[in-house]
Amino acid sequence: MFVPSVLSPIQLYFRLVDEAAEFSRVALDALRQPLESGSIEVSRTGFTARFPARFQLVMAMNPCPCGNYGVRGSECTCPSIAIRRYAARLSGPLRDRLDIELHVSRIATSDAVSDAASRTTSAEARQRVVSARERAAARWRGTPWSRNADVPGARLRQADVRVGADARAPLDRALEKGLITLRGYDRVLRVAWTMADLDDCERPGRDQIGRALFMKRGYAA
Repeated sequence: MFVPSVLSPIQLYFRLVDEAAEFSRVALDALRQPLESGSIEVSRTGFTARFPARFQLVMAMNPCPCGNYGVRGSECTCPSIAIRRYAARLSGPLRDRLDIELHVSRIATSDAVSDAASRTTSAEARQRVVSARERAAARWRGTPWSRNADVPGARLRQADVRVGADARAPLDRALEKGLITLRGYDRVLRVAWTMADLDDCERPGRDQIGRALFMKRGYAA
């Protein structure tokens, strides 16, 4: 499913992995290298081939094999060990390479049958994204990067673009407590910069950092 083709640097594939926990852990962990580096290396005797493999990955999974664990009004029939094994299909190192990890609730009947229109239209969302990308491209002009997602974490932690200490405090505490790794820390920073661009802010504040941290692990430090 994820065998790369030869792409130009500006091409990006989108991949949706539904029922992710039904895949073998070995297959899922094979995604770690391309998620980290945007490429896949195949080594054989005497040579190594490198293929571009940059893609946007979206994964969806149930909370347990029967799908009812933690769902209000439903009864889960799965043994506790089955729930733990099911969740463990997504290893810690793989989760660490995901920018956003959120638990979502089942849609309520009132929302499903409501005639109310979405508060944001597709055209409005597109314009916000275009404007945010333009802000990011202007910020990184003169560098090898044009998107926040491509900027190395070490660069985001340098003094000239470093987020202020007060705004960064929840993220620093999460790192000090061992709740996130340095890789996760950098991924939260990238998401926070993107949120700042979407909010038309000069740089991330405490609000953007807090939201990015929540979306990374579903908690506030």
